[in-house]
Amino acid sequence: MNRQPDASAPAIDVMSFNIHHGEGVDGVLDLERIARVIRSSGAEVVGLQEVDRHFDRRSQWADQATELARLLGYHLAYGANLDLAPPAPGAPRMQYGTAVLSRHPITRSRNTHLFRSPGEEQRGLLQAEIDFRGIPLQVFVAHLELFSETDRTQQVKEVIELIGDAAPAILLGDFNAVPETPEIAAVRAAFTDCWTVVEGAPAATFPTDAPAECIDYVFAGPGVRPVRIGPVTGEPAASDHLPVLARLVVTA
Repeated sequence: MNRQPDASAPAIDVMSFNIHHGEGVDGVLDLERIARVIRSSGAEVVGLQEVDRHFDRRSQWADQATELARLLGYHLAYGANLDLAPPAPGAPRMQYGTAVLSRHPITRSRNTHLFRSPGEEQRGLLQAEIDFRGIPLQVFVAHLELFSETDRTQQVKEVIELIGDAAPAILLGDFNAVPETPEIAAVRAAFTDCWTVVEGAPAATFPTDAPAECIDYVFAGPGVRPVRIGPVTGEPAASDHLPVLARLVVTA
């Protein structure tokens, strides 16, 4: 089901995409393929998860965030959730985290680390302010804990508090939680789940070779109304997650 946008309010196409450090389900590391998926979708703003910066041999020590921004000609904000000492003196720090790519200018950004139990991976909330046709659009990107429900529950609470009454606002991310969980229920209580409003039920986004569950979301905050959402299925081998593309009307 698609809703007709308000002709008097600007609409924007946004994407949430866990890129699995650029490695597809075919085992091929291919950032150009990731860029092609984004470009062909028409997404103007993209929230990325699992983005390496000089992190490891798995991504050939590349600065994936900067390379994707270059390939697309987009503005970039990056949030390092893992920030490790370089492997050799003078080398760049080893970073892993989230990113915002935007066709529109990014005026400011910040990354906030979220609650982490001992032994669990550090997670964060990246915020980027986008100059969208003169409107300061607040875009948030999250990638929540995989293994610990306790951590996810606390992280969701922090995400809701950090976003607060920011408007207009969009929350994108891999929440590592299916729609029936208390964590997603808590986010839905604070923001509009575009899956349920537009489609009536979420579509499976993971894993791409046999999609079985929805863990990737677009949430609309104050001043934003969803009119369309769906998984992008053109190149499912590009990552282990299907990207999610939504059209949102910015009303404030």
